[in-house]
Amino acid sequence: MNVTAFTVSLTVADVDASSEFLCTHLGYRRAVAADGFTSLTRDDAAADIVLLRQGIETLPAEQRDRHATGLILALTVTDIEAQERRLRTAGAPITMPLREEPWGERLLQLTDPNGIVVQLVEWATPPAGDPAA
Repeated sequence: MNVTAFTVSLTVADVDASSEFLCTHLGYRRAVAADGFTSLTRDDAAADIVLLRQGIETLPAEQRDRHATGLILALTVTDIEAQERRLRTAGAPITMPLREEPWGERLLQLTDPNGIVVQLVEWATPPAGDPAA
């Protein structure tokens, strides 16, 4: 198997609200959009994101009413302090302020209008096994 891309597909109540949040605050752009569906992308290593409206008939019946919960969409970034300042200035909903964990992970969290938690992460020291260490 040769994986050529990575996409996260999330089922949400309001596709437009999540799409606008991700484009405004996290630099995504709409690649494709239709009623109840939006595909978002970036030009860097971030995963693409597909947003599907709850109840959309293209999903199998057992998946239509599920909602994206219990997951954290984590993006590893550089200069997390600058990202926090930018987000605060833009009025982004920071739901967990910047902090550093004992193992060297620096992180903050935002929550989008549909309750999707987005975590920005930067390593104070590269994790063990990282070639940059």
